[in-house]
Amino acid sequence: MSTKIIPFLLVIVVLLLTGCGGAAEAESADGRLQVVTTIGQIADAARIIGGDHVRVTSLMGAGTDPHLYVASISDVDKLRGADVVFYNGLYLEAQLEDVLEQLAERQSVVAVSAGIDPAGLMPSADYADEFDPHIWFDVALWSQAVAQVRDTLSHIDPAHAADYEANAAAYLAELAALDAYVAEQAARVPAEQRVLITAHDAFNYFGRAYDFEVLGLQGISTASEAGTGDVQQLSDFIAARRIPAIFIESSVPVRNVEAVQAAVRNRGFDVGIGGQLFSDAMGDTGTPEGTYVGMVRHNIDTIVGALTSDE
Repeated sequence: MSTKIIPFLLVIVVLLLTGCGGAAEAESADGRLQVVTTIGQIADAARIIGGDHVRVTSLMGAGTDPHLYVASISDVDKLRGADVVFYNGLYLEAQLEDVLEQLAERQSVVAVSAGIDPAGLMPSADYADEFDPHIWFDVALWSQAVAQVRDTLSHIDPAHAADYEANAAAYLAELAALDAYVAEQAARVPAEQRVLITAHDAFNYFGRAYDFEVLGLQGISTASEAGTGDVQQLSDFIAARRIPAIFIESSVPVRNVEAVQAAVRNRGFDVGIGGQLFSDAMGDTGTPEGTYVGMVRHNIDTIVGALTSDE
C-alpha cells in the first residue's frame, strides 16, 4: 500500500475514534499532564520545562526519520489521549500532517515552530512556499521554539505556570551557553575548511548560524532521492576543494555517502568519513546524545575534530 494512502486512512480512523464514545482521559492517574511529541528534541524540552507536572511521550525514537514517519493506530490513540500535542511543523512530519490537522479540531495541537519569528526561517529547496524545518540546528533559533513549549504549558496549566517559567529560564540559559560553545568550537576550523557535507540537506540553519558552507547529497526532505548526477557533482566538488571529511547521519542510510566517497576516490582523492552526526533524530535514551544539548555538543565536536584533523 502506498505511504501516501496510509495517512489518509489514518485520518478516517481519527474521525471514527473521535465520533464514538468520549475522548480518552488526558490527565494521568497521578494528575500530571499528558504531553505527546513527535520528535525527541521537542520531548526533551517538554520534559525539562514541564518537570514533575508532565508525563511526556515521544512518538519518534532514536534513528527515526520524521520525514517518512507514518503513524500507527497506537500512535493515534496516544495523540487522542494527550492534553497537548507538540510537533515541529514546517512540513517536517509530512506523513502526519493530515492526522495532526484533524486532531487540532478537538484538542490542543501546537507546532513549536509557530513560536519562531518568520524572518529567521530559511526557504525550503524541496517544497514551494515552505520553510526548511530543521530549526534545532541553530541553537538560538531553537530557543524560540522552547519558549513556545513554555508558553503553551503555562496557558494549559496556569496553576503551575511559575514552575514552567522557572524551568524554562534555567534551560534557556543552558541553551545560551550551548550556543556560545558551538560558535567557539566552529571558530577553531579555518574559514576555508568550514565545509559540512552530509547525507541530506539538514544543516542549513547550522551553516548560517556558525558560518559553514553546507552541502547535502539529498534535499531537505529524505523523501527525495539522490541520483547518479548528484553523486558525481558532489564528488567533483569534494575532490576539487580537497574536503578532508564528509559525514553520515544516524537517521539516514549510509550507502549514498559511501557512494560519494568511492566516487571521490576515483578522482584521485581520498575523503574520510568524519563520523556520525545526529540530524533528524537524537541518540538513544539514557545517553548524552539522547538529549538536545548532548546531541548538539556531539555534532559540533565531531565536525570540528574531523575538519581540523592532520590525518
